[in-house]
Amino acid sequence: MSATPTLKDPEASPAIQTGNRRRGDALFAGTARGAGLVILAALAGVVVFLAIEGIPGLNETSGTYAPHDSFLSYTAPLVFGTVLAAVLALVIAVPFAFGIALFISHYAPRRIAVPVAYVIDLLAAVPSVVYGLWGGRTLGKYIVPAHAWLADHLGFIPLFKGPASVTGRTMFTAAIVLAIMVLPIITAISREVFSQTPRLHEEAALALGATRWEAIRLAVFPYARSGMVSAVMLGLGRALGETMAVAMVLSASPVATLNIISNTNSATVASNIATSFAEATPAKLHVLIATGLVLFAVTFAVNFAARWIVGRNERRMAR
Repeated sequence: MSATPTLKDPEASPAIQTGNRRRGDALFAGTARGAGLVILAALAGVVVFLAIEGIPGLNETSGTYAPHDSFLSYTAPLVFGTVLAAVLALVIAVPFAFGIALFISHYAPRRIAVPVAYVIDLLAAVPSVVYGLWGGRTLGKYIVPAHAWLADHLGFIPLFKGPASVTGRTMFTAAIVLAIMVLPIITAISREVFSQTPRLHEEAALALGATRWEAIRLAVFPYARSGMVSAVMLGLGRALGETMAVAMVLSASPVATLNIISNTNSATVASNIATSFAEATPAKLHVLIATGLVLFAVTFAVNFAARWIVGRNERRMAR
């Protein structure tokens, strides 16, 4: 007795596939939406915690803010030091990051570009404590002669007024360490946006007689401008919030000064919290958390400004 062949409905399989696809799309959309909501909830939780624990620190007695007499005078030098260290780090890191990203994406052959990209990305995996130990124990002593040279030859500039530190634990050293720490972030993002530039744009510039650099300047940079701004702002956010590396490198004082090569250096908000937390009284703890709230507000403002700049560039490119 022969088996009766089973006929498949040609309409059933596409319908089943369409139904599975719709369920998969719905599942993916729900997962993405849930992840976004979890991030927003965590961010809101951080804000609520900082507000509840930090607001009482605004009204503590003047002795809590020693050696200052108010929360504003206590926090202002910390914010100044935080911004100064982050800006100096960007001044050092951004040219190197853009140059390395261009080398990897447009100049180096693949057999060289791939290992270089891996090495740069690996810098992001090094813990902050390692950077701090290296900066405080090795780099600081190594660049002491550079501090002396800057004080002798560029002392008329407030940044290098001196007298030069003999330990090397200065804002200048901390800025170099921060620059190395933010370099992988800026390089990786810039490399990706440089690589995504339409090849036809570059070939058209070269066909019109432009040099390699002119093609990059006229075709790559305008296309990648928003990504470059995003990379710099992400690096700035990392530099603003860095704690342990700065705390281990910087010999800080509760002052605001532009002098970055002397023994008197402004502390940052994050490093001040790290160094003062262990011995803080309950009242002092509220003050430290309040400074953390200020740092959160500064970082939020930086990210908001970055999104506004990126959005403006995207609208300009779309016209």
